[in-house]
Amino acid sequence: MSDIQDIEKHLTARSYVDGYEPTSADVEVFQGLNGAAPDGKTYPHTARWYRHIASYSSQHASLPKGTNPLAASSSTSAPAASKDEAAADEAEDDDEIDLFGEEEEDDAEVERVKAERVAKYNEAKAAKTAEKLASGKKLEVAKSVVTLQVKPWDDETDMAAMEKEVRAIERDGLVWGASKLVPVGYGIKMLQINLVIEDAKISLDELQEQIQEIEDHVQSTDVAAMQKL
Repeated sequence: MSDIQDIEKHLTARSYVDGYEPTSADVEVFQGLNGAAPDGKTYPHTARWYRHIASYSSQHASLPKGTNPLAASSSTSAPAASKDEAAADEAEDDDEIDLFGEEEEDDAEVERVKAERVAKYNEAKAAKTAEKLASGKKLEVAKSVVTLQVKPWDDETDMAAMEKEVRAIERDGLVWGASKLVPVGYGIKMLQINLVIEDAKISLDELQEQIQEIEDHVQSTDVAAMQKL
């Protein structure tokens, strides 16, 4: 079992134990805590990570393989590091932080390309709409039905209050539908809610961002299903 102080230190500049998505390494460390949720005040990074990995409990067995760098850590048997080892560890930490920065730069480039493609798509769509209007053709309203999963922080989240705040979001072209609470493990349930959107009026990405601004209740959102009407 890894020392929780080592885990906290490791997660200070990382979202996951290994890499940039949940892996078997996260599950290994998570299970090593034996269901004891870390104290949020003493170990804020570990507590945040613990709640996040708990929300994937139904997928633990199918997560991609990862390497656990904390496997050699122990709360009782860790030899004192020499000055050379300490210096090497610091250099390694610096390298990892640089790599994290490189990923952020890569993410920024991906977002830039995505924004360009969206702009081109919107421009082409606007031109097509103008052409239809000029020809006197009746415009069809494109709609999609979406099933959205809204995940809470933990099992103490007020799910009724969460759903109320989600449904309080009102926008032209958005209609909320049926919903239900779906167990995800460790006493945690997520809100699964259906909605119908007009494609020309509602950006699903922007809607998810707006829902995730309900920070007291919402940890994250995922699109479970989407179908054109």
